[in-house]
Amino acid sequence: MQQRLAILDDYQDVAHGFADWASLEQAGVLTSVFREPFQSPDALVAALVDCQIVVAMRERTPFPRAVLEKLPALKLLVTTGMANAAIDVEAAGELGITVCGTPGSPTAAPELTWALLLALARNLPAEENSLRAGTWQTSVGTELAGKTLGIVGLGRIGRRIATYGQAFGMEVLAWSQNLTAEAAKEAGARKVSKEELFRNSDVATLHLRLSPRSEGIVGEPELRLLGPEGLLVNTARGPLINQDALVRALNEGWIRGAALDVFDEEPLPAGNPLLGAPNTVLSPHLGYVTRESYSQFYGGAFEDVSAWLAGSPVRVLSP
Repeated sequence: MQQRLAILDDYQDVAHGFADWASLEQAGVLTSVFREPFQSPDALVAALVDCQIVVAMRERTPFPRAVLEKLPALKLLVTTGMANAAIDVEAAGELGITVCGTPGSPTAAPELTWALLLALARNLPAEENSLRAGTWQTSVGTELAGKTLGIVGLGRIGRRIATYGQAFGMEVLAWSQNLTAEAAKEAGARKVSKEELFRNSDVATLHLRLSPRSEGIVGEPELRLLGPEGLLVNTARGPLINQDALVRALNEGWIRGAALDVFDEEPLPAGNPLLGAPNTVLSPHLGYVTRESYSQFYGGAFEDVSAWLAGSPVRVLSP
């Protein structure tokens, strides 16, 4: 019996370059690749209603209970990475859908975080644009050495960012709801309160998982504490920051600038006020978009599908 496999949100048309999906045809699996995001849950259901296997790229496409209940053929849902807040894993289990994850790169997102921070501190996008327009040296940048780096969320990525800060000669502060002084010290940081972090940091960078507890964790009070010379970096999840407050902060000069790789709505729609806000460095959620990361994501997804077809699923996620 032929089964259908759908690979979702392959924006760059690269999935077939990182795994041999065509070889699954010998096992009776017909593979379809979707490059464009679905415009509604109904459009998603219509496209996948006959699919037994779906490979999702990170959290680009949500799979809440209401969607999963309308996909009776679905038996295997693979997410790249080992966690996906956009998939209702509990509902999937109740509906008999196996959810599997993949390995991921530990360095892709931290490296992009630091690239954005450096670009923001030295005004690189604005300077490049002015250079191409025929102007020379239009701004004065800021050095990181001797400055204070505040890390919100000292997990796997946050700890790596702490080492980068130390290498650049920065004092490192850290805060999250459950962070202990001992864990912060082990990472080379000093645990402080959230208010202290934003008041005393020259740069604040966010590395929390998005949850009801963390949504909007940075709003007007934190942005005002960061101050007119403060820099904000977010490569975690857009809704960690109150976007309305951030737009006001940029337009009214509460902070010096922001570097963002993530947004409330992705892909970022035309007309979003962040696109016109001053003193920003914006990138289209590139934190995990590297050859090394995609090799692990798509290669791991291929392993998941092959193992499931053989009757021995691997990297099964539980609620």
